[in-house]
Amino acid sequence: METIGNEPKAKRFGKVAIDIISFVTLAVIIITILGIPFSAVLQKLGKEGADKMFYFVLSETLMLIGIFLSAWIVWHFRGVSLTGLGRSLAIRKKDLLSGISLAIVLYAVGFGVSLLAGAIEIAGVVFNPSSLLISFVFFLLVAITEEFALRGFVLERMLQGGVNKFWALFLSATLFSLVHIANPNFDFLSFINILLAGILLGSSYIYTRNLCFPIALHWFWNWIQGPVLGYEVSGNKFCDGLLTLYLPEANLINGGAFGFEGSILCTVLMVAGTGVILKMFRKN
Repeated sequence: METIGNEPKAKRFGKVAIDIISFVTLAVIIITILGIPFSAVLQKLGKEGADKMFYFVLSETLMLIGIFLSAWIVWHFRGVSLTGLGRSLAIRKKDLLSGISLAIVLYAVGFGVSLLAGAIEIAGVVFNPSSLLISFVFFLLVAITEEFALRGFVLERMLQGGVNKFWALFLSATLFSLVHIANPNFDFLSFINILLAGILLGSSYIYTRNLCFPIALHWFWNWIQGPVLGYEVSGNKFCDGLLTLYLPEANLINGGAFGFEGSILCTVLMVAGTGVILKMFRKN
């Protein structure tokens, strides 16, 4: 049997699987417990109205705390050094700017092509600074939470366990897509696109083991998509966008009710973006 160091690969992979399952289970338990003291507040904020975005911010903050605690418990129990966590969260300004820039470029292309093809039309513009600001904070929390969970823990743990980096990337991206399976209007193309998004977001991590690039890309991808351009974000409508979009018909170019991530145009951009990232970070 093939070994890594003094431990057979099968045993190492088994530990990785147990750690990931334990992490997910603990996260669900801890987030549920953390939500109990805030249940009345969450219920009030969750009603339709001006405070709905505060509900999303509070909920995501509780999720982020739960994810960090779950990861710390599993790592502590396994005796894994937390120095890797420090490296993954170390600020890399160049990677932050690269992630933001790529999100802007991808949406400039995707939105531009959609407009030119007549798949979407701009029906109005509503500038609401407070909505843009709080959604900016909310999607930062979403990006940190999901990237730390799926890339910072799941992908990192597989890489630590000796899983081939491309298989680890694919498996973590598949889990990332499955996390969204309960989203409104989720279908097969949505599943493929979010899986590809997971590969896009994790493709730099397998070389850098740092979360700055995927967090920045994830953050601005969601924020530009929803609060700025007015699409649904992975099928969810969190707030009104700067732009109000009109879809003459739901089709594979505009993504229909799921938003841009349900479009074949998104598929092409995910594949192209991943190629750019792999080439850029592998070279570096």
